[in-house]
Amino acid sequence: MNLFLTRPAWGGALLALAWCAASAATLPAQAQTAPLQASPMQAPLQSPVGSAPVSPRPVGQATAVDPATGEPVALNSLATVGSDYRMSSNDLLEFDVFGVPDMKRDVRVNASGLISLPLIGPVPVAGLTAQDAEKLIAAKYEEKYLQNPQVSLFIKEFTTQRITIEGAVAKPGIYPVTGQLTLLRALALSGGYAPYANINQIVVFRNGAGSAREQFVYDLDKVRSGEEADPAISSDDVIVVQRSASRAALRDSLFRDIVDTINPFSNR
Repeated sequence: MNLFLTRPAWGGALLALAWCAASAATLPAQAQTAPLQASPMQAPLQSPVGSAPVSPRPVGQATAVDPATGEPVALNSLATVGSDYRMSSNDLLEFDVFGVPDMKRDVRVNASGLISLPLIGPVPVAGLTAQDAEKLIAAKYEEKYLQNPQVSLFIKEFTTQRITIEGAVAKPGIYPVTGQLTLLRALALSGGYAPYANINQIVVFRNGAGSAREQFVYDLDKVRSGEEADPAISSDDVIVVQRSASRAALRDSLFRDIVDTINPFSNR
């Protein structure tokens, strides 16, 4: 067997070896750049192992923090509704009577605090808890129409309540609140009363029946000591902390003395 190749054969072999070497040289570069190209089917990035996913904050809504989960929730979310929540105008309720599927419907509390239900007509529910309203509605149905009705009233949406705090407080203004609120808690929202406040005469104005305007006066010292109950504050209440004339005069006098000391010609 002839082991020697002719000159043309040697030339072809050298060209083949050169082509193989060039191909091998390009493979590492391609291997390095390939991972940088995202595949169209690439899975989305995952959270680090052991970390909880972060829930997005609701956009364009006032939020509070759910104490159970620590997650932000909208103020009109059911997560912030307690069993002591008292219904008000514009709340959306789901009404149902067990065993009577035709009665199930969504009803909204109107501006007068009423909901309209089949057979019994308008029922006043503003200011009541869901449990109290269920008992009232069940009693009305039991009078003429149903025997021992099992009424269910579920709050699907509730309106953020607002109160106004004015007068001798640190931060007067309009405050959104949810759930049950008392006078002490309301004053805490405003940063507390000012040094010249008359805490023995705090006035709460409230919309009564029709267009009547009710007025209540409270002594904060007696509320704090437990002599008087901490009164409940309702939506749209206006809390006015009166100024103490003597304290205000002393404050103005001291301020005047300081100004005169700094600038003797200020009152001329």
